[in-house]
Amino acid sequence: MHSPIAQVINLIPPESQGLWSLTAADAERCLLAADPGAVLDIDGSFALVAREGERVVLARSLDRPLRYFLAKATDGPVLITAERIDEIAAELARRGWEGQFHPSYTRMVPAHHVTTLRLIGCPDPNPMHRRFFDPPRATFAPDLDVIGSRYIEAVSNELRRWLAVQDPAQPIGVPFSGGIDSGAVFLCLYHLLLSEGQSPARLKTFTLAVDGAGDDARQAREFLTRANLELFGEIVDVPARDLDPYRAVAVIEDYKPLDVECAAVNLALLAAIRARYPDWRLLVDGDGGDENLKDYPLEANSELTIKSVVSNRMLYQEGWGVDSIKHSLTYTGGYSRGCVRSYACAREYGFTAFSPYTRPAVIAVAEAIPFAALTDGSTERLYALKGEIVARGVRAVLGVDMPVYAKQRFQHGAVATPARAQLFPHSEDRYRSHFQTLFASPS
Repeated sequence: MHSPIAQVINLIPPESQGLWSLTAADAERCLLAADPGAVLDIDGSFALVAREGERVVLARSLDRPLRYFLAKATDGPVLITAERIDEIAAELARRGWEGQFHPSYTRMVPAHHVTTLRLIGCPDPNPMHRRFFDPPRATFAPDLDVIGSRYIEAVSNELRRWLAVQDPAQPIGVPFSGGIDSGAVFLCLYHLLLSEGQSPARLKTFTLAVDGAGDDARQAREFLTRANLELFGEIVDVPARDLDPYRAVAVIEDYKPLDVECAAVNLALLAAIRARYPDWRLLVDGDGGDENLKDYPLEANSELTIKSVVSNRMLYQEGWGVDSIKHSLTYTGGYSRGCVRSYACAREYGFTAFSPYTRPAVIAVAEAIPFAALTDGSTERLYALKGEIVARGVRAVLGVDMPVYAKQRFQHGAVATPARAQLFPHSEDRYRSHFQTLFASPS
């Protein structure tokens, strides 16, 4: 016999919600609406939980996590919601329910879906996931000039809307490699500040160099010099000993090697920025840009083909989707899973991070790109597409010829090639084992 939820314990701080226009109460009403598409009216960064009788509804924006766990109590089931797995574990321990916990029993709300729990008890029925964001695919003509303009217009518009709700006295930092995504973000922000009558002096780029090496520092300097904006650049040099992948596992609560390595260098950068600027809060990064324009080497993943990448809806943003056996209930998939490498690291050091590439309006433009027609089955064309689209868009919208460099992952550009194997020597199995020790019961 099912038992209704007796209690909902929401551990997400209300002040962490980054709503741009609606109040929290209005956002919850959108969440409870019969039409899941109403959630698209919720602008900003959010991880929301709303209850109406026996129905509990959850939804989040792509840029941040939202997890839940169903505990058993004498009076009935207790639903615990939080950003982090360790917060759920600590709450269970506080109530004397630690014996019920295992990290694999936690669930991540998939981005772009409304998750509904109803009459959950013993046994626990599966939650219902209803998609609230489903942009049409491949609707643009294969014209790179038009596509580039539409894409950068969308990026710039989301940055404008984000700027409008920020304190104009707050400085803005851009973690900056000089690559396509961070380069376009920085140039858009610079031109927006000028057009909005704000001082661009509040803007600064931060480029990580581990032991003074790595390609990013050289690339970032060259980018800013070619744009006549070198005065905005700051190189952040950190010693290799500050990169700790096992600490990164604990912060992001995950064990996928590329995400762990990215988080390790991100944590080193953010720690150094915090040491230099104790009061700095706002960061704008390029996370999600690779996912939007499908800029990942297919050779690195034996499960992928160019056909699967260009044919599946938001594959890199969401993974294989909630209806697939490849979908992880504990973590979800794609950037919907990988968002913690930015969000959790920023939270660790008291920053608020934003990326326009994670916004639905920008992803909708990306989904409208006719990738199959533009690539015609060629991986080389796919890999060249992102630079072409963004550079043409920046030229059309901003009037700037943006330098375009070959793609490098954050952890590769910040570290000299010979040092990478020494800094990140371990496999997923080692990271997974370390993750499991974080939640092991004391003997």
